[in-house]
Amino acid sequence: MFGKRLNEIRKAKGFTAQQMADRLNVSIRTYRNYESETTSPSLETLVKIADILGVTTDCLLCRDE
Repeated sequence: MFGKRLNEIRKAKGFTAQQMADRLNVSIRTYRNYESETTSPSLETLVKIADILGVTTDCLLCRDE
């Protein structure tokens, strides 16, 4: 669920995957792995993602429903 939610929010906010990777200082492959749920971001990275997208970590983790 996290990866799908991350992808949806990123697109809604108008960011490309490359822009997100650049802002997080990770490779595009690493970022794509977050969206495909191959790997999970660290807690620190999760907070950075939420800050960049202007949402809560609960929203990203699908805990806001």
